[in-house]
Amino acid sequence: MTQTDPKTLRIAVAQLNPTVGDVAGNLALAREARRDAAREGADLLMLTELFISGYPPEDLVLKPSFLKACLKAVETLAAETADGGPGVLIGFPRQGEAGRHNSVALLDAGKIIAIRDKIDLPNYGEFDEKRVFTEGSISGPYNFRGVRIGVPICEEIWNDMGVCETLAESGAEILLVPNGSPYYRGKLDVRYQVALRQVIESGLPLIFANQLGGQDELVFDGASFAFNADKSLAFQLSQFETAFVVTDWRREEGGWRCQPGPMVRIPEKEEADYHACLLGFRDYVNKNGFKSVVLGLSGGIDSAVCAAIAVDALGEERVRTIMLPYRYTSEDSFKDAADCARALGCRYDIVPISEPVEGFLASLSDMFEGTDQGITEENLQSRTRGTILMAISNKFGSMVVTTGNKSEMSVGYATLYGDMNGGFNPIKDLYKMQVYALAEWRNEHLPAGALGPSGEVIPKNIISKAPSAELRPDQKDQDSLPPYPVLDDILECLVEMEMGTEDIVARGHDVATVHRIEHLLYLAEYKRRQSAPGVKITKKNFGRDRRYPITNRFRDR
Repeated sequence: MTQTDPKTLRIAVAQLNPTVGDVAGNLALAREARRDAAREGADLLMLTELFISGYPPEDLVLKPSFLKACLKAVETLAAETADGGPGVLIGFPRQGEAGRHNSVALLDAGKIIAIRDKIDLPNYGEFDEKRVFTEGSISGPYNFRGVRIGVPICEEIWNDMGVCETLAESGAEILLVPNGSPYYRGKLDVRYQVALRQVIESGLPLIFANQLGGQDELVFDGASFAFNADKSLAFQLSQFETAFVVTDWRREEGGWRCQPGPMVRIPEKEEADYHACLLGFRDYVNKNGFKSVVLGLSGGIDSAVCAAIAVDALGEERVRTIMLPYRYTSEDSFKDAADCARALGCRYDIVPISEPVEGFLASLSDMFEGTDQGITEENLQSRTRGTILMAISNKFGSMVVTTGNKSEMSVGYATLYGDMNGGFNPIKDLYKMQVYALAEWRNEHLPAGALGPSGEVIPKNIISKAPSAELRPDQKDQDSLPPYPVLDDILECLVEMEMGTEDIVARGHDVATVHRIEHLLYLAEYKRRQSAPGVKITKKNFGRDRRYPITNRFRDR
């Protein structure tokens, strides 16, 4: 390719899994990707938003030494481009004269040849960039080896700020968009719509390069793609796994065009949700240095699905399951838990809790004298189980996996310092009926990259039997809750759609039930604030997206 009138351009797109704060490790990933790009004759390597720091770095960017380390890494990588190999487009946080910026650097010929600061800083849902970054200023495209490249950064294509149109008017020929776009179900279709709107308005082809990997609650699913100026999809990379492609671009009469590349099938619905849970859980455990995990396997659907995700993510040798029976534990639960552990191939132990529960009751007998037994005594069972699991965690260094679903977390049907104990929850953002759907899907499919066995890993009886916490004789969840299909619909209306109670009743729900569920939802906020993090699957997960006050007397009547 000549510097003055290039007819072709080879752009390598690297969809990688950086780790927040691991500047040296992320630099090593970038170097490896550049070597791969050089071997395939690429002119430019494109990496994702804030790649060198990991995304989102949150308040790490308030630490000057962290910003200096990020800048040094970018300068080091820039110096290495003096070898005549591919240039690099890489995201990093930087300290500028006006403040801290979410920036992208273009590296070539041994130096940083251009820096662009993000203008549109998202400040909604899981994003909090206005708190730590300063807005940049409008800048035009950059001349890279004779091609004028426009670099809108993530959010700048999501809103109508005219960044892409301005770049086109300033002479940009190709739009390269580095992203840190987290997953929720159906997100790729939304990204397509966003990208196509910018392609239509600017008249330019566009590459959407997205980060991969789990970062606390967030899962970045990759699924990078490109559209040509005629709105045709040029390539589609895989979702939930690292990917690397070198794309061939040719200058035609109407402008630059990307030649057809890989078209990888994208998972949908339960398959996509399961892959998100798998990736988020695996990265949380591995990036935080846990060697193994432990969870209570009760014979119920939630713990069974969590055990399957754990084995698929880590392998059977890193997963330990514990049955913690009390007098109300049914024979079905004993059998179902054992069958599930056997199918998954993971370690299974039985630790009875009768003696410690009775010990607590004996210690409290004088204080509780004259009172009726009820929820307090039931919760002692859960808290005993939580204490035992935490003791096993302390002794063997295994992270406790907590297993409550979004339906239970919504209405407070979880015990603080009991079944809520744990370091991470892979199904925290899945409603109960979604958990059942994942179980059915997993029994019929072995996910790509999973370390667990194929076939039925969740016994059919676990899926078909009525759910119960088994804290008293013949207890069923529906003794005190509406049927889960009804409960989940009401909760989705309240949480995901922020609907008023009148509108929910108009869908056919009982007015008293709707008011009761709304009351329980607000009442349980204090519990959710103390819960373990978990994979974000929906548009509104608890914590990052939905931030309600604990002290709150509003009721929609």
